[in-house]
Amino acid sequence: MGDCLIGAMTDLTTAVAAAHIRYANKRPQSAAADERARRVLPGGNTRSVLDFEPFPFRVATAVGAEVVDLDGLRYVDFCGNYTAGLLGHSPTAIRDAIVAALDSGWAVGATHEREAELAELICARFASIDQVRFTNSGTEANLMAVGTALHHTGKSSVGVFDHGYHGGVLAFGDLGGPQNPLNVPHRFVMSAFDDVAGLDALFADEDLGCVLVEAVQGSGGCRPASAEFLHEIRTRCTEHGVVMILDEVMTSRLAPGGAQERFGITPDMTTLGKYLGGGMSFGAFGGKQSIMAEFVASKGGELTQAGTFNNNVVSLAAGIATLRTQLDADRLAAVNERGDRLRLALNELAAGHPTNLRATGLGSMVCLHTDDPRHLELLFHALLDEGLSIARRGFMALSMEITDADVERLITAIGNWLDRHAQDVVSGS
Repeated sequence: MGDCLIGAMTDLTTAVAAAHIRYANKRPQSAAADERARRVLPGGNTRSVLDFEPFPFRVATAVGAEVVDLDGLRYVDFCGNYTAGLLGHSPTAIRDAIVAALDSGWAVGATHEREAELAELICARFASIDQVRFTNSGTEANLMAVGTALHHTGKSSVGVFDHGYHGGVLAFGDLGGPQNPLNVPHRFVMSAFDDVAGLDALFADEDLGCVLVEAVQGSGGCRPASAEFLHEIRTRCTEHGVVMILDEVMTSRLAPGGAQERFGITPDMTTLGKYLGGGMSFGAFGGKQSIMAEFVASKGGELTQAGTFNNNVVSLAAGIATLRTQLDADRLAAVNERGDRLRLALNELAAGHPTNLRATGLGSMVCLHTDDPRHLELLFHALLDEGLSIARRGFMALSMEITDADVERLITAIGNWLDRHAQDVVSGS
């Protein structure tokens, strides 16, 4: 038995190496582009999550649900730019809105009417937001929300959860383990995600000013919280005078009014980003008027928010077009139902398989997991061979351009891989 296990592990390592060679041989143009990039970009990129072995393919064009790389290879894009690509690639309505906006000038360095128009649309859509302010990313939105909440409460501790991700400087790992060295120096108090009992210790901190949580941990592997957990946070925040911040940068796609509508929860503050900018740089934070009044100098507010491009014409025009023309309830329901069907089909397909492949998530957010990361690496490359692109870590965020036929193609490809993999690798043959 021990020899079989060693053989299987050896075969896995050999299979991964072979997959990398096969991948590289098909993509000489991307290889050359990667070599060029590494001379001037540390790691060859400026967004670490996009890197993978032996090198990432470089996109030449992207339209609808498809991307084409420099070597002419086509992929159906299931990664969806990590939820930012909900609308698919290059939607005409967004492009037209951007072009029309540019006709009136762009780096205006002044207020303009698009600010109020987009703010009205967001406040009308998300029940928890009385007033909103814009940023350039979800990371900035979370930073501003936390800072605002701490100032509002006069306290200094920030409640977070294991494997929560709220931006590159607000990223958390295992309880008690080493944390991201780039995190901002707030005093973070960490609790176990989706663990109601664990909230006792969190709220025992007398200096707790806010709790920052996702309803579904996107970067944490698409881990959904239970409604009980979210409602318990809401109850305790109210009891202790703590600001509840719901990070909806990813999860706002789960219903017209976001995950807060789907879970029936009303946070004090909400953060937004990703797809709501129509593919442009975008973020927003908002909430109760009493909290957002901290930015109203005429009423005693002491906070200011800088940001040269907070109200940039391109992002605001794209955001307005997105909310006015793309995000109707039927389209959102369809993409989320398609994601639920995909997740259930994959779990049924993989039940009992030696890799212990499984899918987690909610709605159009799906993530694949295996016990050995080499299995996931092999699946990732096998899908690329089939012209299907997911994130290397198994993450998927379906766009509205993904069809039922695309989903069936993915399910079939994964099923075929499971059949081959069980026989050729896991057995050690």
